[in-house]
Amino acid sequence: MVQELTLDQFQQKVYNLSDANASSSLTYLGDKPAIVDFYASWCGPCRMVAPILEELAGEYEGKIVVYKVNTEKEPDLAAAFGIRSIPSILFIPMSGKPQMLQGAMPKDAFKKAIEEYLLK
Repeated sequence: MVQELTLDQFQQKVYNLSDANASSSLTYLGDKPAIVDFYASWCGPCRMVAPILEELAGEYEGKIVVYKVNTEKEPDLAAAFGIRSIPSILFIPMSGKPQMLQGAMPKDAFKKAIEEYLLK
């Protein structure tokens, strides 16, 4: 199941933004690799991606976590990650640097990114 996060929840589950002055020095707080979908309710491509992420959250349950952040409700969080276009998808591996991809992707592209980047 995809979990929607507020700024406070994000800081407890993903990154504590007050601990770092630059996003490159953040320490991931989760116990599984994660995908964070930065979206807005009015965004057509975001609405296309949402059911794909729901399916992937089910298929990879126990292996990855899928979060979403509404950029209109959490503008400070969007600004902290430099979100300028949506959907913006943040892939967070257990070790290594997170990677941001922008725009809607088909399900097979998400699966490839999960397999090659998050679960390798």
